[in-house]
Amino acid sequence: MTARSAPDRLLSVLAAFDHAHPALSLTDISRRAGLSLTTAHRLVTALTGWGALERDGSGAYHVGLRLWEVAALAPRGLALRQVALPYLEDLYEATHENVQLAVRDGTEVVYTEWLSGRAAVGVRIRVGARWPLHVTGVGLVLLAHGGPDLQEAYCASPLCAYTGHTITDRARLRRVLAEVRRSGVAVSSRQVTDDAVSVAAPVRGPGGAVTAAVSVVVPYADARVPVLVPAVRLAARGISRALGWQPDPAAP
Repeated sequence: MTARSAPDRLLSVLAAFDHAHPALSLTDISRRAGLSLTTAHRLVTALTGWGALERDGSGAYHVGLRLWEVAALAPRGLALRQVALPYLEDLYEATHENVQLAVRDGTEVVYTEWLSGRAAVGVRIRVGARWPLHVTGVGLVLLAHGGPDLQEAYCASPLCAYTGHTITDRARLRRVLAEVRRSGVAVSSRQVTDDAVSVAAPVRGPGGAVTAAVSVVVPYADARVPVLVPAVRLAARGISRALGWQPDPAAP
């Protein structure tokens, strides 16, 4: 067996934390990271000293604010959120439904912002959550604009299902992606839960490449989906302009 490098062991400690495990004991970190207790203790001590981890009164460890400080420098993280937030708030005020901003990381969508009201439909989303690209509206937008190589590789892999309506047929997924590119919007109906529909549109960077996606999630029974399409497009266009994108005057 190949010995794990020091950076690999260090990163495995950080990777032990996720949304289901935000607080871990030293023993938990050792087990989840696949490290001996001695090695885990040494690395956790170093990370705590730097501020990447913090220890609470019960002795459990949490991700530290120093990591949040570093993450704020990511152009697709908090920097994107700061630019997009005014447009997301406008979209929320217009709909009072779940409003989301997301980026692609490999074959997954990562949510960087989420606004929701008490009366909005329940969603299984939080900031930092990851989902497969084909099951969400923002994911379909990002997959549709991710290039042929990504799409072929994605369609060649197994397509997991969360409801009886989730797209699991490769030919159907290819047709849906083509329609997203043609229409400039994705409508994802009952893909993750049986009671929700997502309407999403692409956000473009200065060069015109799709760098993020914005969406609104409404109840499946909501008849406003056609009305939401121009509102979501307008928000995505506003964020794109704020990022430096200039539309082609000759484009429709």
